[in-house]
Order: sequence, then structure tokens, then C-alpha cells
Amino acid sequence: MHIVIMGCGRVGSALAQTLEQQGHTVAVIDQDPTAFRRLGPGFGGRRVTGIGFDQDTLREAGIEEAGAFAAVSSGDNSNIISARVAREMFGVENVAARIYDPRRAEVYQRLGIPTVATVRWTADQMLRRLLPSGAEPLWRDPTGGVQLAEVHASPKWVGHKISKLQEETGVRVAFLTRLGEAILPTSQTVLQEGDLVHVMMRTSDVEKVEAAFAEGPEEEGGH
Repeated sequence: MHIVIMGCGRVGSALAQTLEQQGHTVAVIDQDPTAFRRLGPGFGGRRVTGIGFDQDTLREAGIEEAGAFAAVSSGDNSNIISARVAREMFGVENVAARIYDPRRAEVYQRLGIPTVATVRWTADQMLRRLLPSGAEPLWRDPTGGVQLAEVHASPKWVGHKISKLQEETGVRVAFLTRLGEAILPTSQTVLQEGDLVHVMMRTSDVEKVEAAFAEGPEEEGGH
């Protein structure tokens, strides 16, 4: 896929390098030509100097054959305008804009532009580490009946098998994050200290599941 990125800051340059490593062709737009230094000498994509919502600049970056567009400059207005131009003028299907102001992000979501609200995301991630309790929903099915959530597990679960956790809490463990890596557990996988547990569960069971995760396993089960 050809992907156009507006903004060659830390996020834009990292995104461009990652996408190129995955085999995509990439064009990066930035007003400041010195910003392209962040891409490093190994980057083989296009470097386009200009404004990300200018149609000629976008055409030079290959927007007409692009399958995706990311607006990650430091300006909220520039990001959302360029995202809308990519979507509405050039018909790019996959468009996302980074927004610093979370109040604005909600407005743009309603316009059909997926947004990443940087401040809110960072704050949420920090809160999950500072106050690691309850369940943090990550995905819901269209009916809202089932959700994927990160649930905080009491240290009492450490040393117990995933099969026991599932049996006693009524969830399906989708994956674990262990030392920063996502792993797909088997029923024999044992929970370790520091594991983040991501589960599929019924939305109506959230409170019950949170309580079971917080209380730990039933005593008779042993280790």
C-alpha cells in the first residue's frame, strides 16, 4: 500500500520507518525540509516539502494512489483540514489525525475522521499504571454486548494457570502483555507478576469480572 504522512516529527518519522520496513511505500510531507533528517539515510520513500492540506503538495506525495493518510503534524487545525482533504477530495479510505485537544477530537470523530487524542491517550495510559484497578475497555462489538478489555488482576492470581482464571471469572483471556510483548496464552500458561491481562467478556458481566479479578482465586484450588 502507498501511505502519505503529514508531519515529520518524532511520531511521523517513526511511523514512516515502521511502515516502510513492513513493505509499504511511504511519502512524508513537512513544511520544514530539515525535519526529514529524522528519517535517516536508509529511508527510501518520498520527502515532499510543503503544506499537508495543499492539493498540489498532496498530489506530489502520491495521494491519488494512496490507501492511507496520517496527519501527525504539531497543529490540530492543519491535521484535521488535511485529513478531510485526503478523505473528501481524494477519496482515501483509511485516514487518521492526531489531535492534542481532546475536546476537539470528539467533534472530529463525529465528522467521520478517526482521531488519536495524544493528551488523553497518554493520560489514560498513565492512569492505568497509577491506579491499576477495574477494567479498561479496548473494543466493543457493534451490539455492545461483548467487549475486549484490559482487566487488573490481583497479585493473588500470580502463579495460577490461565485455565483457572478463565474458569473462575467466566472470561476468555485473549492475550497477555508480558514485559512489553503481547503473547497468546494457552490454558497451561501461568500468570506472572507484571502481566497485563486482556480478556473478552460480556459487557453485562464487567462488575462481576472486576470483582473476581480483584479478589483472587478460590482458596481450595491451590497453585
